[in-house]
Amino acid sequence: MGASVEEVIYKAIKALQQRDAGLAAAVVEGDGSIDELENRIDEECLKILALHQPVATDLRRIAAVLMINTDLERMADLAVDIAERAEVLAAPPRLAIPKELQRMADLTTVMVRDCLNAFVNLDARQARQVVRLDDEVDRLNADIIREIVAAMRQSADNVEPGLSLFSAVRHLERIADHATNIAEDVVYLVEGEIVRHRLEGSDA
Repeated sequence: MGASVEEVIYKAIKALQQRDAGLAAAVVEGDGSIDELENRIDEECLKILALHQPVATDLRRIAAVLMINTDLERMADLAVDIAERAEVLAAPPRLAIPKELQRMADLTTVMVRDCLNAFVNLDARQARQVVRLDDEVDRLNADIIREIVAAMRQSADNVEPGLSLFSAVRHLERIADHATNIAEDVVYLVEGEIVRHRLEGSDA
């Protein structure tokens, strides 16, 4: 499921940056397969809880998987939302894509990849590094939004595409937030400590 979500995020970003309506449409049409994976994983976790009544580390693993599963599905939904905005932005009038969007997209995809690697490898240190990257994504998000608003003020023709681009950028920022959630769940899984909302700015 993680690999599928990484792929759909990559395609959605590519469709946005290249104004590729066909690729965007393919992302939208493929969302159902990830929803099915989410349901299957939830069902397996609930079966394990009911049949084996895990405790300690095993229980933490199941709890973490349930939370990560939800975050992954929401990431996929946000990628679909980005693809839908990309379809709109592929048509004229065309608003220039802010240069910093590439950096924001790169950081976000790194966060998604690294939070999943941290989970697979049970690497709390890598998970904490993912959390720290979120501040930079937030800064880029704010800078890009300011640039879009400025363009919308310059011309009424920029308002409709500006709103679509604004929405896509916010969805990308939310994907980074979900990657942060997964990273924090990995810390919980490895160390047994609930750290959501408490790791920001931490040097631990």
